[in-house]
Amino acid sequence: MNIEIKVPSLGESESEATLVAWRKQIGDSVVEDDVLAEIESDKITMEVTAIGSGTLSEMHKRDGDMVEPGEIIGLIEAGEVKRETAAKTADEKPAAEPASKPEPGQSKAKAKPEKPAAAESKVEAAKTGKPREVVRAAPAAGRQEERVPMSALRKTIARRLKEAQNTAAILTTFNEVNMQPVMDLRSRYRDAFKERHGVGLGFMSFFVKACVEGLRRFPVLNACVEGEEIVYRNYQDIGIAVSTDKGLVVPVLRDAGALGMADIERSIVGFADKARSGALQPGDLKGGTFSITNGGVFGSLLSTPILNPPQSAILGMHTIQQRPVAENGQVVIRPMMYVALSYDHRIVDGRDAVQFLTTVKEAMEYPGRVLLDV
Repeated sequence: MNIEIKVPSLGESESEATLVAWRKQIGDSVVEDDVLAEIESDKITMEVTAIGSGTLSEMHKRDGDMVEPGEIIGLIEAGEVKRETAAKTADEKPAAEPASKPEPGQSKAKAKPEKPAAAESKVEAAKTGKPREVVRAAPAAGRQEERVPMSALRKTIARRLKEAQNTAAILTTFNEVNMQPVMDLRSRYRDAFKERHGVGLGFMSFFVKACVEGLRRFPVLNACVEGEEIVYRNYQDIGIAVSTDKGLVVPVLRDAGALGMADIERSIVGFADKARSGALQPGDLKGGTFSITNGGVFGSLLSTPILNPPQSAILGMHTIQQRPVAENGQVVIRPMMYVALSYDHRIVDGRDAVQFLTTVKEAMEYPGRVLLDV
């Protein structure tokens, strides 16, 4: 009896993915839940696992091939296999043959090694399942070029960002936030917060709360354009941009307006861990009515974020910098952060955008107002 190896569901609007690499080879023993292959869709990387035990008997797709949800990419010949046996099979694979063998009478030290460029290409191909072209100039010049195929995720990022620029009338407005009140509040209650809730208190949860307040007051920034209609929502599903080695992903914080600070912090930490380990699921990335991106973690002082289609607005946070500011006629030093709001000018007027950003600023500088709903 054969067990079919099928491509899992990729979620709404995703109809294909790339088979990045097989993790097992024909003849390998596998047990239930063993990782057989890795696929990469437009948004995330997923693992294809075995639904039964046996021996991998057929592989219908090769590394780098496009696959569709539900497509059969291989077969397992069913049979009882112990996990120890499967592990031993993987461990006992023969080592690769040396690149060159010394001629009779020639010492090992004089054996010619394989060219570094070829070796690097083979290693990369083994890791990613994708060919890598390395072009080197003469050794004396020390110059080289390297061509690496764009991943499915990188292609999607490029397509969606260009789509946003081509479709929306993007405009950006700026303001700055005095972070001292939030920093004082955070310092005062950070230990008690972590002791009670088991999670650290970061700045992002404050910004999420501030954005929810702004979206409630100015709902057009939480809306989107569909054809010739504007779709308004009475809920706030906020995307939190997370940077990974493979690119930027934006998992969505559902019903952010109904969440407490601890719930927000736990969700953000969970999304970051899942994103960096490749464990995000399609449902984690669906929808989203507004997004927040934090370039400040990389030291960015100011930027103009690009919309995440079909959303109509995105908030950009930046690095906190000690700067002189005027307070009550006096020059003082305060920890300041520039914030940027990019919005779709087709439906969002400048007045609403500026007032939204002012609301965020006030909520951060007077956090008690949000708690007291004033």
